Amino acid sequence: MGDTNHASTVDDDLLLKNFFAEVSEVERDNEVLRILSCFKLNPFEYLNLPFDSSIDDVKKQYRKLSLMVHPDKCKHPQAKEAFGALAKAQQLLMDQNERDYILSQVNSAKEELRAKRKKQLKKDTASKMKSLVEEGKYDKQYEQSEEFRQELKVKVRELLTEQEWRRRKMQMRISEEEGRLKRDEEEQKEMWKRKREHEEEWEGTREKRVSSWRDFMKGGKKNKKGEIRPPKLKTEDPNKSYVQRPVKRG
Repeated sequence: MGDTNHASTVDDDLLLKNFFAEVSEVERDNEVLRILSCFKLNPFEYLNLPFDSSIDDVKKQYRKLSLMVHPDKCKHPQAKEAFGALAKAQQLLMDQNERDYILSQVNSAKEELRAKRKKQLKKDTASKMKSLVEEGKYDKQYEQSEEFRQELKVKVRELLTEQEWRRRKMQMRISEEEGRLKRDEEEQKEMWKRKREHEEEWEGTREKRVSSWRDFMKGGKKNKKGEIRPPKLKTEDPNKSYVQRPVKRG
């Protein structure tokens, strides 16, 4: 079994070597341009693979394309950028969570296309009859056609774009909420800081205030210089001529 795997690896290496010996600089440049024109959210496009590709398919295709556009072998000025895009695409497809997410969008796209086709078949009696007679073979053939593959590719782009936009909007809302909470926290801290400073200032002037109040109380009974106070009226003393007597009103 081990000899068989070793022989298979040697054969693959030989095939790759022969392949790259025939690859011209123009083909390398074209591959760089193809990679850079891919839809950024779909790693299958970068590796030029169908959606049902296996992990082994991903590894082999990455090895082939990465060698083709490697900056040491390709003279295109954006070869390094294309090489990096391939590496990221492989990383996403090797991550089970990322792969499952993308394939879930692919399945949703297929369901939408099937529903659309079902509506079209209702209008086309001949196609409807053919579909019923062949018991699903007609639909299966269609889904294996190049037309369906292109429609699926476009629909997957639409769904991935919608999901990415929702994710970004949610992230924006989260960022805005985090910013608001941070501002509220800073305002609260500033308010407590001002309150503490005010209390410290009030406590710092306590002795001065107490001293001022004592001085005020001590000097409160003394007449100010040059001040003349009027005589006190004592209505209960009838012998004093300046006493104001109560007037009886008839």
